[in-house]
Amino acid sequence: MNAELPPPLPDEKRVVFMGNSITEMWAKHFASLFPGKLYINRGIGGQTTPQMLVRFKQDVVALKPKVVVILAGTNDIAGNTGPATLEMIENNIASMAEIAKANGIRVVLASVLPVYSYSWRPEIQNPADTIIALNAWMREYAGSHGEVYLDLHSAMKDERNGMRKEITTDGVHVNEAGYRLMAPLTEAAIEQALKK
Repeated sequence: MNAELPPPLPDEKRVVFMGNSITEMWAKHFASLFPGKLYINRGIGGQTTPQMLVRFKQDVVALKPKVVVILAGTNDIAGNTGPATLEMIENNIASMAEIAKANGIRVVLASVLPVYSYSWRPEIQNPADTIIALNAWMREYAGSHGEVYLDLHSAMKDERNGMRKEITTDGVHVNEAGYRLMAPLTEAAIEQALKK
């Protein structure tokens, strides 16, 4: 798939979206939400940050984007590939950001979206609080490393710090209304990154 992509044109503002199923399912809305934009989707359902880190060079760096949008961490909190501490998730996200930066790619760190509970892992306790803690770290990291922090969580949360019912299919994944909400916030963050 990557081999089929031509190298970017000199004035092309190529952007790669790196993530899990939330990113993967966003792809079908790219044409309507980001018309005329050269945005490449590299979301893979179910993935955690260590899995994304392994493929980061081939799926991001090799494509030579100007910006990468990293939306990652919810599946780590859900324990998809085993238990993960906040420090483990933070280290993986920081490593992706460092690889991008070392290759001249500007970084947008998107907050983890709000979740009150994971339907496939109901035993996970208080994921909403863990997500808030991870997002607070991400905001601080972005600020101290010259990256852009994209706060999607604040716009999407309900009174329990779960996802608002009208923008989700299952409390974790996003419906079309959710993607419509995310798109202008993401576009603004990309523009901010391009100016850095």
